Amino acid sequence: MQPLTTAFRVAVIVCASLLTIAACSSLPPREMQRELRVLVYNIHAGKDAKGVDNLSRVAALVRSTNADIALLQEVDRGTTRSGKVDQPRVLASLTGFGVAFGKTLEYQGGDYGIAVLSRWPIRSDSLVSLPVSPPQARAGGSYEPRGVLRATIDAPGNRLDIFNTHLDASRDDFYRRQELATVLDLASRAIEDGSKSALVGGDLNSEPASAVIDMVRGSFLRDPWPECGQGNGFSYPADRPVKRIDYLLLPAKWRCITASVIENEASDHRAVLFILRRHDP
Repeated sequence: MQPLTTAFRVAVIVCASLLTIAACSSLPPREMQRELRVLVYNIHAGKDAKGVDNLSRVAALVRSTNADIALLQEVDRGTTRSGKVDQPRVLASLTGFGVAFGKTLEYQGGDYGIAVLSRWPIRSDSLVSLPVSPPQARAGGSYEPRGVLRATIDAPGNRLDIFNTHLDASRDDFYRRQELATVLDLASRAIEDGSKSALVGGDLNSEPASAVIDMVRGSFLRDPWPECGQGNGFSYPADRPVKRIDYLLLPAKWRCITASVIENEASDHRAVLFILRRHDP
């Protein structure tokens, strides 16, 4: 048998390389196979339960959990009580994440609301108010409007539409049910408009047996804790939690791998970490 010529050997190597590339191209990109880590955290206006500043601890928690996205509630921007600090900007700086902020209330010379941190670019964001009827008068005759922050995120291989909210804290479900109805409608319309991923989360101020969570069970979203949660899911109050009121709600195409409450007293709530994977038929 004659020895292979150099040219022939090169041709064989090239052909093998092309076949390998063709085979690999039929596989989904590695980014599409990765897990998505979402943290839900009420940060108590930048203070822990004892009133001590907590922004550095919140940022450290985001980093230590390796979260990709953090849904934050009770966030101040430029208020007197927070020393005029722009908390969204500080948290973005401390984590290296992008940030979107939605103002729900003008408060003490600044803004109060909700925020989303993301390791990937935030393409757009908007705050949608959650009206209730009749208007809810609080102590002193003041009103605290609620809202939902929608952030569209350019995640690797997949656009994410995130809806972050903080529902009414009254004892009764009356106002929360109205607010959640608007949130569910917004998320449903996002799917109808072509969004492949609409995730809803936040401090819902509602326990699993409530009428509010019953509304979730009747929607296209689900509370994944029963299928993947570790322990009872209690996240409030932080020192001795007795309530599960912080949620991430998922559509059918998302599988929850695990969910856990992070033992930490940086806020008056504990953070809840969800590890997800998207699956398509």
